[in-house]
Amino acid sequence: MTIENTAELTGFAKLGIIGPLLKTTAAAGFDQPKPIQAEAIPSLLDGLDVLAIAQTGSGKTAAFSLPILTKIIGLGTKRLPKTARALILAPTRELAVQIEDTIRVLTKGLHVSTALVLGGVSRFSQVKKMAPGVDVLIATPGRLTDLVREGEVNLSDTRFLVLDEADRMLDMGFIHDVKRLAKATHKDRQTALFSATMPEEIAALAEGVMKKPVRIEVAPQGTTAAEIKQSVVLARTKQKRKILSTMLADEAMRQVMVFARTKHGADRVTRDLERDGFEAAVIHGNKSQNARQKALNGFRDGSVRILVATDIAARGIDVPGISHVINFDLPDEAESYVHRIGRTGRNGADGTAITLCDPAENAKLRQVEKIIRMKLPVAADHLGEPDPQSAPRAPGARAPMEAANDRAAPRGEKQQRPQGQKPSRNGFGKKQAAGENGGDKPMSRKPFRGKRKGFGGRKPATRAA
Repeated sequence: MTIENTAELTGFAKLGIIGPLLKTTAAAGFDQPKPIQAEAIPSLLDGLDVLAIAQTGSGKTAAFSLPILTKIIGLGTKRLPKTARALILAPTRELAVQIEDTIRVLTKGLHVSTALVLGGVSRFSQVKKMAPGVDVLIATPGRLTDLVREGEVNLSDTRFLVLDEADRMLDMGFIHDVKRLAKATHKDRQTALFSATMPEEIAALAEGVMKKPVRIEVAPQGTTAAEIKQSVVLARTKQKRKILSTMLADEAMRQVMVFARTKHGADRVTRDLERDGFEAAVIHGNKSQNARQKALNGFRDGSVRILVATDIAARGIDVPGISHVINFDLPDEAESYVHRIGRTGRNGADGTAITLCDPAENAKLRQVEKIIRMKLPVAADHLGEPDPQSAPRAPGARAPMEAANDRAAPRGEKQQRPQGQKPSRNGFGKKQAAGENGGDKPMSRKPFRGKRKGFGGRKPATRAA
């Protein structure tokens, strides 16, 4: 190719994406590269490891997919049984599904095979899909660790590894599984790590699994999209239900995500909304994958206007047109705020993020403002108003539901049981493991034994599915 011809190239062609993949990329509506794509694609095509810091919604899926697909297409269609040429690890089921959907769109008609390995669905179908070998495997770490340990997946021929949302995998307790899976891949693999933040643990992980990576940072850590209008509403917990219902009566809130801090709280918010006349779906780690997908599909096609979620969904939902994000509770981790509100204002569109803040959450609010480097404007202050009064109960009627914010008792204090009530039995009320990813959450397992790159030893107990 001459210098003159190179100068005439534009868009993804100028970055090195050529041939049939360039045509499918254009057909999928990818016209001009976003900053993260313009920075990452040339380095990945050159075979370099890439460490990228980019905020949610920045277009990173195409940034790592296009160069990997370019190389895979050049390898032909012959694959080894149970192997994957490329492995993309994601922290949540929703994000894994979203990544596979994007890759399928980019490779339409190009004979590139993909497989999903994630908790909450049948192992049999996943093992069957992997049997002949695939080009791209997208997986959550927990389920994939089990299948590799059982010999159903072989990563020794995997030469491309992507760790997407690495900081979220760290938060969810997957860091050790990630290290074992990385060690099980080909020693000469190419690695890309994408993260919205760069805590010390992620920097240490990158140093252990990458070779002199090119560092790319397209936005300061923790920053939010400029298109998102952010504000805070001061209100006590008992006031939040009424305030939320009043907000949602505004038809300008076309498509709304409401975030709760816990799974139990998300269910209560959903029940309260339904009692107040709103149709809402809920998605969290205790829901089966089919239930989560049904709720997400209804929200995506517009048949459900309101989706209530926990932080499990904050990084895995890419639905065009979300007009508002409402934080019913502030998250425990300030970084989660960035990913929550990143569900709106995507791809240059406008969006609105509103946070309801109880006085007990002021410390969390200050942490959020610190990480986003701005003070949230107060849109309304209801603290001087009385709490809503419940309607009088008829004799024998059930007690009213408590507020949807089921904040735990302060550390060091015991929660009180009603007099005479016995502790729960048969596992009910048992303390939950850290994280909210249902079938994907790491479980207590015996240490890895054996010589096969950290996998082997006794077969683990069946994961929740």
